[in-house]
Amino acid sequence: MAKKSVMISGVNTSELKVLSNEEMTELFKEYQKTHDTNVKQKLINGNLKLVLSVLRKYTNRTDNLDDLFQVGVIGLIKAIENFDLSFGLKLSTYACPMIMGEIRRCLRDNNMLRVSRSLKDMAYKVLQMREYLTNKLGYVPSYEEIAKQLGINEIDAVIAVESTYEPVSMYTPIYNDGGDTIYLYEQLEDKGTSNDIGNKMALQNAINKLTKREQSILNDRYIIGKTQSEISEELGISQAQVSRIESGAIKTLKKVLK
Repeated sequence: MAKKSVMISGVNTSELKVLSNEEMTELFKEYQKTHDTNVKQKLINGNLKLVLSVLRKYTNRTDNLDDLFQVGVIGLIKAIENFDLSFGLKLSTYACPMIMGEIRRCLRDNNMLRVSRSLKDMAYKVLQMREYLTNKLGYVPSYEEIAKQLGINEIDAVIAVESTYEPVSMYTPIYNDGGDTIYLYEQLEDKGTSNDIGNKMALQNAINKLTKREQSILNDRYIIGKTQSEISEELGISQAQVSRIESGAIKTLKKVLK
């Protein structure tokens, strides 16, 4: 069966060479030792199908696939220049997010939404670490585990990854049974800032810094609704002690959340 031939930026996609893992490893060893531009070009040419695989997600977004292909190649080149064999990852694991990031940046350049380069770089690192830990641990790690490995704040990790998501119009139709169309904005609930994931995570992180006794007293006072007298009787301490522990815990929370 003949391969389908498509020309993008003067490249016949049916004739693209795909490097084997062994060829890739040898070329990377040589490139990282010599920085030979010819070796680098072989790595680029041997991985152009990675760009095409990412580009398939955007075929309905623009008529100029040539431009997006070239932008995607820039992401591939950056990945090749910074790839480290010692991590034990496949190039595709590292390169695809970078290729996707370059394409998204290009598409967003004409939009009002802007995502800083530092935030996108952090997102790449988070995605890389998630893939690395998934392979190592055998399960998808939590943001807390990823953030700990990278030495960053868990909330920053979440925000960085969410910044790479494509924006969706509130007026996007989500259902139509032949009658009235239901739009996305009609299904959105205004639950207030208290349910915001960032606020929840910040509060939980602050609570985790309290002692078990402090957590227990705050839970009894503000969740269950017990009085300080009731708590003092249960714990066998004075009401004044309960009051001091409660006040100290609240001060700690305010300090951490400030």
